[in-house]
Amino acid sequence: MSNEPTPSPPRPGHRLLRTAGAAATGLAAATAALGTGAMAAYATGAPSTPVIAVGSAAIDLTPTPLKEYAVRTFGARDKAVLLDGIHLTMALLAVLAGLLAARRPVAGAAALGAFGGLGAWAALSRPGAHAADCAPSAAAGVVGAATLLLLARSWRRTSPTLLGPQPEPEQEGARPGPAPAVTSRRTVLAATAATFTAGALAGIGGRILTDRRLDVTAARDAVRLPAPAVPPAPPPPSVHPDIPGLSPFTTANGDFYRVDTALTLPRIDPRDWALRIHGLVDRPQLITFDQLLREPLEELDHTLSCVSNEVGGPYVGTTRWLGASLPTLLRRAGVRSGADQLVGRSQDGMTIGTPLESVLDGRRALLAVAMNGEALPPAHGFPCRSVVPGLYGYTSATKWLVDLEVTTFAAFDPYWVQRGWDRTGTVRTASRIDVPAPFAKVRAGNVDIAGTAWATHRGIAAVEVRIDQGPWRQAELAFDAGPDLWRQWSYRWADAPPGAHRIEVRATDATGAVQPEQRATPFPAGATGWHSTVVTVT
Repeated sequence: MSNEPTPSPPRPGHRLLRTAGAAATGLAAATAALGTGAMAAYATGAPSTPVIAVGSAAIDLTPTPLKEYAVRTFGARDKAVLLDGIHLTMALLAVLAGLLAARRPVAGAAALGAFGGLGAWAALSRPGAHAADCAPSAAAGVVGAATLLLLARSWRRTSPTLLGPQPEPEQEGARPGPAPAVTSRRTVLAATAATFTAGALAGIGGRILTDRRLDVTAARDAVRLPAPAVPPAPPPPSVHPDIPGLSPFTTANGDFYRVDTALTLPRIDPRDWALRIHGLVDRPQLITFDQLLREPLEELDHTLSCVSNEVGGPYVGTTRWLGASLPTLLRRAGVRSGADQLVGRSQDGMTIGTPLESVLDGRRALLAVAMNGEALPPAHGFPCRSVVPGLYGYTSATKWLVDLEVTTFAAFDPYWVQRGWDRTGTVRTASRIDVPAPFAKVRAGNVDIAGTAWATHRGIAAVEVRIDQGPWRQAELAFDAGPDLWRQWSYRWADAPPGAHRIEVRATDATGAVQPEQRATPFPAGATGWHSTVVTVT
């Protein structure tokens, strides 16, 4: 039996420190990777940043029901939630890579580098991608893997008690070998912290530099909008009942809803912008921004709504658009017989398909350059977007528009049609109760009920209200400003008795069709059903 001493296992404190150190190396290496990617994206553009590239691919691959759930649950914060989720997932993967690298440095480094490969694939999968777009993710993967490899090996050279049992003592009389190199634990901790800090600063700096390089604020401020050829009269005050809490008739630009797939806003200098009109046309066109502004511009008051809007939802707004006549430009290009679809492409690769007959049937479709008297905000398509009344945004409103292709439905399925949405996108009749607010407490007596209704390009002929399943009562309609606009309404509920009450609303469009009662989800052609709210009368 040997009398050699048995190696002592590492103490719990050492084991915990080793685990925490390994996790820290993974996080530090991942931060260095992201910082490298952000700095590299200064040359290739914000969409090629690794996290943005992965997030954009995730949006494209997300099943429609899950995407609708995100819009319904998080609203305008859906993109921030997605990016937070990606950062959290990467942090967890970085910790796991660090723990793996503590035992197998090469394997851990390879695991972290794989995220760079994923980002490179995601960047190249975007429409219109170039080979250079994968450079930020590739650089991030290389730096992250190399950093983790170096840090993991440094940790392995710290005090042996961090790594498990002490090596067996040398046999009596054996020649002593060279002492293993031991790195100060404090030195490795300092290197890990420095790596994390440098990576974070590089990430912040890269984002700031990229934002500054792509900032179009000055260019947007420099745009001088021509007056419309025939200035329309402002809507009369009678379009808006004077009831506190009722949505304004015209939606302020800052309050206008935004639903799109862009994780970073495309930033286009109008001096570099040009619109290509091509496809099934006799005379392809290339129009610069200055040329577009020299067209006879016209103003259009229009209510735009999103197909993702639930019954009674907020994704609808009214604005005054200024732009050039889209039908005029298409006829100038000479649309060929057999064409039935107009595909708009945005600068970030989004494709929106519009029925061509809906553009050429006499409605006032625009290439808009302004809303509510100012150049389009970047979030709403600066410098140019399309607006086609009567259709949901997903088949009519291409933001950051750079390309119009006249084609056929048989030849091409745009982005949303590929995901199962209806290819026509006709706006359904809808009505909404704004006042009283849901679950509001109101005083007994006379109670004002008010809201909005819309059936874009058909118009609203009537709105009815009922309380507690009673008879339908005609609401008072505000002034009709036109079929392309929503119509506000009000109803005086006389002698409202105390208790909980349910209020419902339905609208009838100008064709005589009554808004259907049956509830349907937004997918695939827009929500249907009567909006209702519950209030308590005290």
